[in-house]
Amino acid sequence: MPLGDHLEELRSRIIWALLGLVPIALVAMGFGKYLLAFLVEPARVALEEAGQDATLIQTNPLEAFGTYMKVSLIAAVIVGSPWMFYQFWRFVAPGLYKHEKRFVYFLLPLSTLLTGLGLVFLFRVILPVILSFLINFGTMIGERPIATAPPAADVAMPAIPLLKADPTAPVPGQMWFNTAVMELRVCVAETKDGPEVRSIPMHRGSGIIPQYRVSEYVSLLLTLTLAFGAAFQAPVVVLLLGWVGLVTPATLNRFRRHAILVCAILAAILMPGDPLSMMLMWLPLMGLYELGGILLRFFPASRVAGKRDEPPDDPTEGEG
Repeated sequence: MPLGDHLEELRSRIIWALLGLVPIALVAMGFGKYLLAFLVEPARVALEEAGQDATLIQTNPLEAFGTYMKVSLIAAVIVGSPWMFYQFWRFVAPGLYKHEKRFVYFLLPLSTLLTGLGLVFLFRVILPVILSFLINFGTMIGERPIATAPPAADVAMPAIPLLKADPTAPVPGQMWFNTAVMELRVCVAETKDGPEVRSIPMHRGSGIIPQYRVSEYVSLLLTLTLAFGAAFQAPVVVLLLGWVGLVTPATLNRFRRHAILVCAILAAILMPGDPLSMMLMWLPLMGLYELGGILLRFFPASRVAGKRDEPPDDPTEGEG
């Protein structure tokens, strides 16, 4: 195919890939609020466990809406990535031999599985540890002791009921403290939709009160997601290096001590710095290094490629 036809085919595939994302993006926007709520839930849980106000804030009018759009579009790209890859594959597949296609068929499911494992590990294990450490670290800085003294004899101290849930039918003027959400709540009016309750978030005494902006928190979360998704591709990188002859299983065994040090440095850089989170990061990094060696040992390039295709016949062969 001439170069111009190649460029026209590439342009067509890009257009089809982008057009396929449009309906996915529209559906993602319909679920964007739920997805954004899912992403901020780990921060809310960590704040509640630390006894702090679990409400994220916005400091400009477009912040929450802009974050909602950002999350929706990223979700559309992630969900639509198989369609985009299919269009890319339709462009490059005609120029590949069958044995070259086998490498793609092997690596693509492996890469997808590793990415999924990385995200599950981030949200289930690492993220709660990181948030807990960061929140408690800030609250302990500059914490001031509060003096206590017996009240005067003529001072009456009202008692506010401590409830684990809001009362079923409060009347205007009633006040209580909801221990589940750490809020002082007051019923201010009775409306046609039910009691109108206003609240004041409460927090434990601390030096620095954590009040996270929703856009900054989501940006940090997306950065961590990208970092963990990339880090869990280490076995794929090891396989590629082994298939091109740059490393061997013996080489990986010989440099294991260096890998231990490098993984420890990476864990110290990626994690906040406490020993627990560093260890939780170091263990999977070393596991990925070892997994790459195991895969390279059991799936060398010759085994994955199988029988190589014969090169095309030379049309000039035999002419004298």
